[in-house]
Amino acid sequence: MKDFSIFLFGVITYLLLIESQSCAADSVNPCCYYPCQNSGVCVRFGADGYRCDCTRTGYYGDNCTTPELWSRVRAMLRPRPAAIHYFLTHFQWFWDFINSCFLRDTFMTLVLTVRSELIPSPPTYNTKYGYLSWESYINISYYTRLLPPVPEDCPLPMGTKGKSVLPEPNVLAERFFKRKKFRPDPQGTNLMFSFMAQHFTHQFFKTNHDVQAGFTKALGHGVDASNIYGDDLVRQHQLRLHEDGKMKYQVVDGEMYPPTVSDVPVHMVYPKGFPPERQLAIGQEFFGIVPGLTMYATLWLREHNRVCDILKAEHPTWDDEQLFQTTRLIIIGEIINIIIEDYVQHLSGYLFKLKFDPSLLFGERFQYSNRIALEFCQLYHWHPLMPDSFLIDGDQIPYSQFMYNTSVLLHYGVEKLVDAFSRQPAGQIGGGQNSHEAVLKVAEMVIRESRATRVQPFNEYRKKFNLEPYASFQELTDDADMANALEELYGDIDALEFYPGIMLEKAHSSSIFGESMVEMGAPFSLKGLLGNPICSPHYWKPSTFGGETGFNIVKTSTLKKLVCLNTKWCPFVDFHIPRKEEESQRKESSSEL
Repeated sequence: MKDFSIFLFGVITYLLLIESQSCAADSVNPCCYYPCQNSGVCVRFGADGYRCDCTRTGYYGDNCTTPELWSRVRAMLRPRPAAIHYFLTHFQWFWDFINSCFLRDTFMTLVLTVRSELIPSPPTYNTKYGYLSWESYINISYYTRLLPPVPEDCPLPMGTKGKSVLPEPNVLAERFFKRKKFRPDPQGTNLMFSFMAQHFTHQFFKTNHDVQAGFTKALGHGVDASNIYGDDLVRQHQLRLHEDGKMKYQVVDGEMYPPTVSDVPVHMVYPKGFPPERQLAIGQEFFGIVPGLTMYATLWLREHNRVCDILKAEHPTWDDEQLFQTTRLIIIGEIINIIIEDYVQHLSGYLFKLKFDPSLLFGERFQYSNRIALEFCQLYHWHPLMPDSFLIDGDQIPYSQFMYNTSVLLHYGVEKLVDAFSRQPAGQIGGGQNSHEAVLKVAEMVIRESRATRVQPFNEYRKKFNLEPYASFQELTDDADMANALEELYGDIDALEFYPGIMLEKAHSSSIFGESMVEMGAPFSLKGLLGNPICSPHYWKPSTFGGETGFNIVKTSTLKKLVCLNTKWCPFVDFHIPRKEEESQRKESSSEL
């Protein structure tokens, strides 16, 4: 009997042990369900408990879903983003009136404050820390994060919904990103815009692929013109002439171009064995890849040296260092002005005329700092803009003869490149199936990076930016075959990844991309631009830029001025293809239908 009791005790103990292990295995981190709504923060307690921190969200309750009075009022009065977009892109007579009176400043202030408030400052999360930490704040080697990573102990890759295995990136790229037939942007975007997008963003999008994902090689987290001057002092001093504040250059056929690596031995990324005398020495080491980037590098080089001459004439006692540093501030100001009033203006499609005037925010609550977010870097991979080939001065140039070919710039000259790129349509970004095979690997890279950094599902970002989450793949895209294929691969719309979601979403009517890209990209962009130190009250004044002359260069800068003040003759220059060619393109598309 005693032996039987010992045996029975052993069996019961074994069964209890098995049961406890089974319960532990079945325990799921409750934060994997993303229970906290309206920007509430999920904090895990015990094995399967959690609490939502609803502090200053305007909501309360277990999951931050019950609105406070003012939140309820705002929700009732706030129009849907689609309605706002429609209003901003229609009613020309109304916007003509607004743009011509004092109400323009009021509207612009509203645009800036509403958009920028969506981006936390100081930064919050990064790839390593899904909770607030000093390391996330102080270590600028990380990209920041708008949402924390998917918890590592979730049962499925995207949390608790979808398939146990995500589709292969090359399968996604081939089925949903690869171009079937070039689809021009209905908004009339051209290659001049495409190359500006790449040139502008590569001063702060510099992902470090040599270490764990989520790190950046950029020392600055905003517009610092490091793509012109280099991102460290060693490179900067190698590129500088050290005379009158100017940058080094070479003269070809009487015109100024960047020097070659044989004369200025900075590191540039070219194919192995590429002769140093054919490599152009530029601030951004990657910019030798296509002539569109070396074209912009040449324009900014010329503009820098042109401004130096103006400052030298006004300040003959200034030394090389003061001339250089003041000119750099002017160039940064010009970049921001052109990006807001020309680039973002075109991109938005708004009839409301955007305005670069930092003083509009001086009476508002605003922090003059910025950190580049991983999500912003990922959503900005707009490679569908690239065409099937490049038409320059009557010559059709394929990718094989375009990439890493510095002779294109020197052979045609800046004027002909600007004219050609301003006339050639770029591709539509939204809707999918419009990326040239030559750039398809980029989409795969972004998807892999997104998984390595455990970026939350697309619908979680929709909610973060006050957008309704999609209920189905059919709602996401107006392509039935694409919707069915996505459902087959992902299993659930709430498991759709961030980058595929934002790129495959159906575009606004006659627009370059969809609702999510507009609503997510604009806050990151405007916060980064206006958060620049030169936009702060202590900087935004004439003395910062060497006096009224330099200040006016900043305030009156345009894309056309950048080109035409630095070329022998003024070509057609715009971010929009010529209107007559756009009309012809529309008629051609209609006849094909």
